Amino acid sequence: MARADAARERLESWLAGREDVAGVVLTGPGSVAWATGAVAPPVDRTAQSDLVWVVATHTGAALVTTEVEAARVSEEYQPRRHGFADLVTVPWHAPGAFVRAAQDIAGADAGRLAADGHPAFRVDATEELIGLRLTLSPAEQEDLRELGADAAAALQESLASWRPGERDLDIQGRVAELLESRGADAPVLIVGGDDRVRRFRHPMAVGAPVRELAMAVVVARRGGLHAAATRFASAGPPPAEFTGLRARVLRIERDTLAACVPANRYGDVLTVLDQAYAREGAPGGWAGHYQGGPIGYAQREFEIAPSQRDSRWYATPVAAGHAVAWNPSLPGGAKAEDTYLVSPAGLERITAVPAGPDPRTTGPHPADPPGTDLRTTEPRTTEPRTTEPWTTEPRTTEPRTTGPGWPAEDDELVPPRPAVLEVA
Repeated sequence: MARADAARERLESWLAGREDVAGVVLTGPGSVAWATGAVAPPVDRTAQSDLVWVVATHTGAALVTTEVEAARVSEEYQPRRHGFADLVTVPWHAPGAFVRAAQDIAGADAGRLAADGHPAFRVDATEELIGLRLTLSPAEQEDLRELGADAAAALQESLASWRPGERDLDIQGRVAELLESRGADAPVLIVGGDDRVRRFRHPMAVGAPVRELAMAVVVARRGGLHAAATRFASAGPPPAEFTGLRARVLRIERDTLAACVPANRYGDVLTVLDQAYAREGAPGGWAGHYQGGPIGYAQREFEIAPSQRDSRWYATPVAAGHAVAWNPSLPGGAKAEDTYLVSPAGLERITAVPAGPDPRTTGPHPADPPGTDLRTTEPRTTEPRTTEPWTTEPRTTEPRTTGPGWPAEDDELVPPRPAVLEVA
């Protein structure tokens, strides 16, 4: 309920400043999950429109669903406990029934209603709604931590079980199975190996044997929230060429992460990313692949390039409570990706597996390295951005030890990041 309460307060505040609309209708899975605190997993995981809609007005909020879903939503979600005055049901087979119900609840026609991009409503408030949910509430942050740990565990357990010669589809199947067993799914799941990793940024699984180098990428989803991570495994020590390439990518990621402080805008972070590519001998290298960005109720809430200075997101400040997942890469197979929470005390990598046995499995899972939680006891200070790009000096922290396990590559600026797992 805490998630729904926090979202409703933000919606009420937003509506109070919008006299031009009688209400707002949330129709997409991400928007609905945010406003309801995760009413239910989507029935159709590919659908752009949810089977539950939220209608919020200046005087309250209600839900709309089909007669097919109503009993389950009423019994298992209990709308009134989550602050919704009514649950309106419509026939599944009646075109326009959801839109008509939204108008009836709001007491206004579609021309006076805002929405999250649904074409039936006049005002498209998509970007404003994303802005409302960028800063995650404490309850959302805790749920995201749990999801991040499960996503990392699924990747790491699956790669730890890989034996050279096994098919990419078999590794992928293990990742999916582990996520599903923990109530999550994977809107993005990429597994590939060997030369296909070196040649393609997205080496989608095709049933090819993986003999030397395996890469597994996931964006996991649960309760509407998303967490992204990438892991590599090698049959023995990874090739020197790959190790050198990955070191360059990790330095790009390091600089980008170090710029993710509340004193900066996302445009400043992207400027640092652009400069980091140039320092690594790849000027403009960000154009070769998606670079990531803030994550939450979508696999990325927005994703812009360093050149897109006219985007509203370029000037958006980084804030405590934001979650970010950057995704730098270079041709040849090296990339880096994890999900972090921003706080005044620094970054916390949440795609990290705590040490010890997992009660949901029959034995211990590969743990993350010491120092995966690098939230400092004292907030670090930064100078606000002026006309110069953001820079930083190395900081020192006392990381919390979580135990041995999955290897990591430490760094003085950002939380330790996972290294390549060597499989015998």
